[in-house]
Amino acid sequence: MAGTAVVRRPSPRLDEGIVTHVERAPVDAERALAQWDAYVGALRDHGWEIVEAAPADDCPDGVFVEDAAVVLGGVAVLTCPGAERRRAEVASVAEALAPIGLPTHEIVAPATLDGGDVMAAGDTVYVGLGGRTNAEGARQLERALGMPVVVVPLSRVLHLKSAVTALPDGAVIGYPEALDDTSPFGEFVAAPEEAGAHVVRLGDGALLIAAGAPRTAELLAARGYRPVPVEIGEFEKLEGCVTCLSIRVRA
Repeated sequence: MAGTAVVRRPSPRLDEGIVTHVERAPVDAERALAQWDAYVGALRDHGWEIVEAAPADDCPDGVFVEDAAVVLGGVAVLTCPGAERRRAEVASVAEALAPIGLPTHEIVAPATLDGGDVMAAGDTVYVGLGGRTNAEGARQLERALGMPVVVVPLSRVLHLKSAVTALPDGAVIGYPEALDDTSPFGEFVAAPEEAGAHVVRLGDGALLIAAGAPRTAELLAARGYRPVPVEIGEFEKLEGCVTCLSIRVRA
């Protein structure tokens, strides 16, 4: 087994999700649910045990579970989301994680931290500081993990992992136009499409990637990886990507 993936099915109010850096577009709830089912199926097909957090129908953004918790270094950190209305999502994600038995810490206001702003690449933990995560959130995360973090200022995207994600070899793939600066990262691989900046490591060289990034999929295949494309267009309308639809706890 690759590990455990915590997910949450989309709320029927998904269309009311927050948008910040994109224009609002209508979300097809039925299509979104079908895309979510396929996403979860791809995780399951690659050996991940699926744990569903309790439905949160009154939380339009609740499907984006990654923002509610950070799991790194054998520790679970429950976040304090930067959008106040999203803080109601955290308790049910904590309940879903509890049976795994990880030591648990909490980010406490006035700190704010969204899980989508936290990325581990090799031995380095990066934290994006933008509209959702503040400096105190980064400091509290550093203490909870017992690991130093590198702060990355953001102004063009919602979360750090809206712009970059880590490859299994420790390189960082990202969309340069979405970043204020690429210099904080070691080896940086420029994705030719914005949707190509987001990958989920499934194990054994397989990488989950949005179907809307075929040129990036070719780039990754040339690096020896096996891209696994999934259609997530309805979630992309809300600035979502493949990383934010699950919390992966590796076996």
